[in-house]
Amino acid sequence: MKIQKTNLMNGNKNLALMMAAIISMASCVEKKEKPEVKGDTGTQFEQTKGNSEATSKASFSDSMAEKVFSDYQKIRAALVDSGAGEVQAVAKKLVENFTEEQEGLRSMALAMAATDNLEEQRELFSEMNAIVEPLIKESISEGTIYKQFCPMAFSGKGGYWISNVKEIQNPYYGKKMLKCGKVVEEI
Repeated sequence: MKIQKTNLMNGNKNLALMMAAIISMASCVEKKEKPEVKGDTGTQFEQTKGNSEATSKASFSDSMAEKVFSDYQKIRAALVDSGAGEVQAVAKKLVENFTEEQEGLRSMALAMAATDNLEEQRELFSEMNAIVEPLIKESISEGTIYKQFCPMAFSGKGGYWISNVKEIQNPYYGKKMLKCGKVVEEI
């Protein structure tokens, strides 16, 4: 009798854990539509269509920060679209924007340009974000950009990114879970 009671309790715990996982994943279900997104310099690049959310125009006090932000948004868009080749191309261009003082960012961009493995690019993007975010925050002089977070990225460790649109377009899962995430800060 005691064994049956223990098995029943373990079964209830497993059921509860499964339900929590299902609810968590359901909150990150994507929509099949794709919005078009414009970078802060007016350069248009496709992301996912059907989004009526306006693109935020941001201005920066530092021209290098503005170039970095623009290319960062292009990389984010390419990751959303799961375009490893596009990520490589933009990362090569991004390398040109860094000075010797930003060797860490330059190294990450070079590594991103050197691999066609989308998952490696996503990990590098997450690492790059940790360095790009302070640069962007210090240099933004006008407009609003959005710090966003996906709690499921990287096996539940989570991942942040900066976006020029408020609507979630997850670069860590792309079309698999496009809407998984939330805005955690308006900058």
